[in-house]
Amino acid sequence: MSLDVSPALLEQAERGEVDEAAFVDCVRTSLPYAWEMISSLVAQLKVDGGDFADNQTPPPDEQARGQLLRALASDAIRGALQRHFGVRLAFQNCHRVAVFPTDPSVDDRLARFTSVRGQLLNQSPELRDC
Repeated sequence: MSLDVSPALLEQAERGEVDEAAFVDCVRTSLPYAWEMISSLVAQLKVDGGDFADNQTPPPDEQARGQLLRALASDAIRGALQRHFGVRLAFQNCHRVAVFPTDPSVDDRLARFTSVRGQLLNQSPELRDC
């Protein structure tokens, strides 16, 4: 799954610095499932409060799974999404996306979520091939 980069955005990149808002818009239109997942988690975090909001439902198909992998495996995309939404993103098992506030008060919870122990506890036989 690659980004659908417009000729204008590609030209901008070839000339030098890219407007981050334009890049974020490219991500939004290229990876709609990932965008919606993260957007909904950010909204959930704002409404419910707490240390984090996460998704534990596997994507509906391989295309959706690929979008999540692309969005969260790319440092540039992940960083732009974090800055855009004002959150920190965490990722487990090809589908478990979590958003954490940037507030340092949740640093311990984020560390537990992203720890080796947290990763091991989030395993299940159903997710072996994800």
